[in-house]
Amino acid sequence: MAEASTCIVAEDEALLRQALVEALHRAWPALRIVAECEDGASAVEALAEHQPDVAFLDIRMPGLTGLEVATAAADTSPRTQIVFVTAYDQYAIDAFERGAIDYLLKPVQPARLEATVARLQARHTLPDALPDATALAHLLGTLKNLNALPKPADGVEPLTWLTASAGRETKLILIDDVAYFRADHKYTTVVTAEGEALLRSSLRELLPRLDTTHFKQIHRSTIVNLKAIAGVSRDDSGRGVVRLKQRPETLLVSLPFMSLFKQM
Repeated sequence: MAEASTCIVAEDEALLRQALVEALHRAWPALRIVAECEDGASAVEALAEHQPDVAFLDIRMPGLTGLEVATAAADTSPRTQIVFVTAYDQYAIDAFERGAIDYLLKPVQPARLEATVARLQARHTLPDALPDATALAHLLGTLKNLNALPKPADGVEPLTWLTASAGRETKLILIDDVAYFRADHKYTTVVTAEGEALLRSSLRELLPRLDTTHFKQIHRSTIVNLKAIAGVSRDDSGRGVVRLKQRPETLLVSLPFMSLFKQM
């Protein structure tokens, strides 16, 4: 008996994620969903760990977008077929249609999902079938050039300053002065050239308020300001090591996230 196909689902809205999982169970009963991810960072890690046959990726997620996750997948899980899920039907649909990449519009319609499943199953039966890396690269470039990621529907602007605690003192910190953020249980440590302070919110709560043009998640527990980076190197295990301009410590980049630094 042929081994069942495997899949990850990445969607930051819990109800939408659950609805897509349930729809997949109906449309493709034999599909084994090995991970359900609520953000881009966990999706990157799940891809590296499970090497699934298929990944359904919400385009807009906190921290890392679905586009960035797909870019990482090209290195960490090259056999994975990518299906983008998007609510932005007015943005770059022609780019999807021209490529060999599947997409679904929210809310996902059963007939459209069944058609996508049929295409994925057909590809999976081909011997030595691999995703079209050239088509994926072209699509990612087209979407980025078209600014296919508008601001969230709630219109929330990226943070420009933070209020954080340092002992008994409350500090006002400009976001541009932040070197990196580090998860600290339910809170977040914000690190600047001058020192550290504590934010009373989790890293996950912080992610949607950051400008992802300048802030990138490099580890499950670390977000770095790209402007604060002096250089990136690899250690003997292939993981990345970030050197900072105004801090003596270095930051570890998890192996699945190294692809984010290709263009730097």
